[in-house]
Amino acid sequence: MSERPPRSLHEAALAAGVLAIGALLAFGALSISAEAGYGGVGPNFLPWVVSAALLVCGALLLWQALSGGFRDREAPSGAAHGDWVALAWVSAGVLVTAALITRIGFVLACALCFTLAVRGLRGAEGRPAGGMTQTLIDAATGVAIALPVFWLFSKLLAINLPNLSGTTWL
Repeated sequence: MSERPPRSLHEAALAAGVLAIGALLAFGALSISAEAGYGGVGPNFLPWVVSAALLVCGALLLWQALSGGFRDREAPSGAAHGDWVALAWVSAGVLVTAALITRIGFVLACALCFTLAVRGLRGAEGRPAGGMTQTLIDAATGVAIALPVFWLFSKLLAINLPNLSGTTWL
């Protein structure tokens, strides 16, 4: 008979957290209208699917945690400590975007988010963040990614995103 590894309180806590998020999402889905819309499903369909998936995953995680621990888990990779400077750059990208998206529009806000996040991720890899030339290349790449997304949502799907020009082109 093989010896089981000890149960991990951290693994059980993670599983309980996934279960709690699934339960909270299900509770929130109760307040969303179930009236069928386009395609025969209501606006509460996706929250119910996601909450069910989270509850199933949380239950499986809890079962594994209580029956000997997570199995076939690889050793963690990366540095022993987090890179706080890289985290600050990525967080700044998200927070600045949230603060400015209604003022400068979707495209420029997303380009700014991309630029700041890429700078942080390069630093996390130990690569140089780059100078002004690299920053301009990152910003242009961000615009090149955000423009088609903006046009897809505004032109094809008729979803109003914050824009800079008052039109659905920029």
